[in-house]
Amino acid sequence: MGVERICCIGAGYVGGPTCSVIAHKCPEVTVTVVDLSQSRIDAWNSPDFKLPIYEPSLKDVVMQCRGKNLFFSTDIDKGIREADLIFISVNTPTKTFGLGKGRAADLKYIEAAARRIANVAGGDKIVVEKSTVPVRAAESIQRILSANTKPGSNFQVLSNPEFLAEGSAVSDLLKPDRVLIGGEDSRYGHKAQDDLAWVYQHWVPKDKIIKTNTWSSELSKLAANAFLAQRISSINAMSAVCEATGADVAEVAHAIGTDSRIGNKFLQASLGFGGSCFQKDVLNLVYLCEALNLPEVAAYWQQVIDMNDFQRRRFANKIIGCLFNTVTDKKIAILGFAFKKDTGDTRESSAIYIAKYLMEEGARIQIYDPQVEHQQMISELSDPNISENPDRVKKLVSIFDDPYEALKGTHAFVICTEWDEFKDYDYQRIYSSMLKPAFAFDGRRLLNHNKLMEMGFHVETVGKKTVMNGMFPIAS
Repeated sequence: MGVERICCIGAGYVGGPTCSVIAHKCPEVTVTVVDLSQSRIDAWNSPDFKLPIYEPSLKDVVMQCRGKNLFFSTDIDKGIREADLIFISVNTPTKTFGLGKGRAADLKYIEAAARRIANVAGGDKIVVEKSTVPVRAAESIQRILSANTKPGSNFQVLSNPEFLAEGSAVSDLLKPDRVLIGGEDSRYGHKAQDDLAWVYQHWVPKDKIIKTNTWSSELSKLAANAFLAQRISSINAMSAVCEATGADVAEVAHAIGTDSRIGNKFLQASLGFGGSCFQKDVLNLVYLCEALNLPEVAAYWQQVIDMNDFQRRRFANKIIGCLFNTVTDKKIAILGFAFKKDTGDTRESSAIYIAKYLMEEGARIQIYDPQVEHQQMISELSDPNISENPDRVKKLVSIFDDPYEALKGTHAFVICTEWDEFKDYDYQRIYSSMLKPAFAFDGRRLLNHNKLMEMGFHVETVGKKTVMNGMFPIAS
């Protein structure tokens, strides 16, 4: 096959891990990851391997390949010129202004990458759309490349969406459920698909590599995330019913999960979904349906987002209600700021919104997370969509390196991320250091609630009704 050199434009959560695993499994292929950010590339090249993103096992993979057949560089043009195959793994955020604001994907970085490839590249290139994009985005890339093709150059554009879960990205790459490759239905299109498939076949069984047309590949990515987000919103909707009736959402989830037609994945009630993909992709799908004049379909998928927002607001209201309907100047500890365990990513984290709602009521927030940088937390909470006054954030929010210090003197703590270490804390020590009555709000159903109640905690969780015991409600 003709793939000897691969270039990946974008050294983020997709490009970095994906190309590190490709380099690890294809030692005869030279892989170069390029990015405009010098600081990000410096982190990938750091002598102590302090990488810019945290993923289990990623450091080990990079240590084995970096400097051999895996390179990180800011020389984007050189990477493009030398590559046979180019991944586009740039950010595709939701638009914040203009047509499609709040729903449509902003493709300015995709377009910029395509124009740079067209301007710099010579000869035959396979250009692979790795970022999550709307249906027919590959067609736009192909038009840009074709309109600017130099004599003697030829481009084939493929869609190869990622299906990675943060916190298990390396494992997902090494043992994928499937690899999806969409391409043009032509001789050259099929050849390009075969070339990319050859790369993956170094470690992925051939029957797990699915070839489709480009549009099916693009839509499959949006559909997969929409279906997963829908399951989370569905079980969270049931959690509200459970709290109102006396059912336990964990028991309900187990009962329906044993149905082979449903299965037990993504049925854990919580504060809602976060991360870079679910909300963005569902909103993208909503916008697509509206543009296709399918308002009923758009409304259906919009409700998945609305339920996610409702779950966060509902839990914040529960916190406020339990704390005697006022949290003004009360210290509340938030344990976990990443959107899920085993990642440092905070994008659309439920912790951001819980903190936002509590700050709006005047609460003093004390945050601990084992992976997220302090400045990242402050940056997220100071975003104009979260807080109109960054100075107020600095006044109300404190960040701690020690969880016991974060919990000292607080009225309550809230579990927002399911970090395993939270299970092992000395909660008797924590109880002794808190103001009384001491409240525990478990937004991830992570802790042993009976033991906490025996210590004296008032416990609230998702999907379980509370009953009155003296002055204060306790979990039933």
